[in-house]
Amino acid sequence: MIGLFNLLIRGVKAIDWPLFLIVALLSGAGLLMMQSAVGGTDWRYAVQSQYFVFALIIMWVVAIVPPTWLAKMAPLIYGVSLILLVGVVFFGETSKGATRWLDFGFARIQPSEIMKIALPLLLAWYFQRREQRLMGFDFVVAFALVAIPFLLIVRQPDLGTALLVGTGGLCAIYFAGLSFKLLVPLAVIAVVGISSVLLFEDTLCLPETDWLVLYEYQKGRVCTLLDPTQDPLGRGFHTIQSTIAVGSGGLYGRGYMEGTQGQLDFIPERTTDFIFAVFAEEFGLYGALTLLFLFALLIIRGLVIATRATDTFGRVLASSLSMVFFIYVFVNIGMVIGILPVVGVPLPFFSYGGTALVTLAVAVGLLMGISRQSVRSGANQ
Repeated sequence: MIGLFNLLIRGVKAIDWPLFLIVALLSGAGLLMMQSAVGGTDWRYAVQSQYFVFALIIMWVVAIVPPTWLAKMAPLIYGVSLILLVGVVFFGETSKGATRWLDFGFARIQPSEIMKIALPLLLAWYFQRREQRLMGFDFVVAFALVAIPFLLIVRQPDLGTALLVGTGGLCAIYFAGLSFKLLVPLAVIAVVGISSVLLFEDTLCLPETDWLVLYEYQKGRVCTLLDPTQDPLGRGFHTIQSTIAVGSGGLYGRGYMEGTQGQLDFIPERTTDFIFAVFAEEFGLYGALTLLFLFALLIIRGLVIATRATDTFGRVLASSLSMVFFIYVFVNIGMVIGILPVVGVPLPFFSYGGTALVTLAVAVGLLMGISRQSVRSGANQ
């Protein structure tokens, strides 16, 4: 009994309460929208509720684990994740044209989701080990560690998850000390690429034009973003219906479970990638801004934890995980309102699905562990 009581006290102390409150508010709103999207009696609502309970337990367990232990386990976690990604190439299950899953019989997992956590963990561990003798070659090694899983995920193909993993890794490298000047060429390439697509849209979007670096369906998503009316009942349907839903919400929204686009099933994938469209239609501009404010608080809290971290591992890991949350939100909402291509990125704590939710819970638990370590270090000084 005494041991159980001590464990409970330790668990309560491990919680970063400002971060927990923000996540609790987002999770509550997420379950509320799931009920609106599918109905309270639908099996997906019940399953998602179970996912939230399981994710809460995972978050608490991860928060208790000392960050120093996680740092030691980082190479193993990355190695296992990489092996699983390679396993997808040979033994993966194909669904909707993509091979992303491994079925072990007792469980079906998506290794790319694990890599979202494994890669920042490894990079934070690597840069902490090299912080006293950091050289240019170390950044080359770091880029290679990012490139390997990125290319494996692109091959599945899953460009959305690959961008999340790759950008999270690049953020970790930047926060580890990469000069901002070295990012300028990447920014120039991005600007030139986007400008070229906009200028030569008519030619690049012809059926016979091969983009070489992208699959045909990925090319279609970019061209559909530029003009969704070219295929309003096909590739452009998602973007058109989601923007109609967001716009019809007005300032105050149509009311909970009163949205026509969502309730009449016009919004595709309304429980996963496009759940923000359901939210914006029912709660309007003011509701959407409130939700964005909560996500901003989540990201800011993560960055505050990073600034208070006592070592390079905690600083790099907390910073990169905070930016991963930002990328999740930016890409999801961007594709819903029609400023980014549809790439299948979930909205944190809202979209249906257990794998992504557990991944996010692990990220929050890691942030709490780093916060607890900082508080303990400050108390000992």
